[in-house]
Amino acid sequence: MMKAIIFLGPPGAGKGTHAKEVSQILNIPHISTGDIFREHVKNQTDLGIKVKSYLDAGKLVPDEVVWEVVKDRIDKEDCKNGFILDGFPRTILQAEMLEKYLKEKNADIKVIYLDAPDELVIRRLSARRVCKNCGAIYNLISMPPKKDGICDICGGELYQRSDDKPEVIKQRLETYYKETQPLIDYYKNKDIMYTINAEKERGEVLKEILKVINE
Repeated sequence: MMKAIIFLGPPGAGKGTHAKEVSQILNIPHISTGDIFREHVKNQTDLGIKVKSYLDAGKLVPDEVVWEVVKDRIDKEDCKNGFILDGFPRTILQAEMLEKYLKEKNADIKVIYLDAPDELVIRRLSARRVCKNCGAIYNLISMPPKKDGICDICGGELYQRSDDKPEVIKQRLETYYKETQPLIDYYKNKDIMYTINAEKERGEVLKEILKVINE
């Protein structure tokens, strides 16, 4: 049976970090809409130019555009046994589009909500740095590079994403509460959502996530 795991939570709660870890353990793809969009932005495709204008302003990309990108990805062969979604869905409409698709596939769905307070989000995200060359992610607080400003893996230069600056993070959180928070109630009512405290130690959070998935 296809296993669909959806990570929810505010930006900076650790969705991407834990989704990557679970992906390796279960050997199913980790699909981050943010990564797909950034690839488009980097390659300056028409979609990438459109997406960049939203990301730079800390706003969400329109539902139809996002679903088109996601559906194209989860239709691929490597997703036939399952996949992990990080950063999607973000609205009720996206959730409904996804649910219709998953029902047709008779998939087993689990939603993991990583709960984190605003001050933790702002502290974590403003300390995040990304390698310009290989895309590796560091955090100046919890996972700093060995040499300041330099990637441990490839020696590339580290930079701060435009949407990781404190003023944009606050806008992202406002957008999140307005548009995405209703998803929490939506999935809670369907009895497929599990809440995990993202303030706990990283290994502890991972352990709780795996327990939920394996139940």
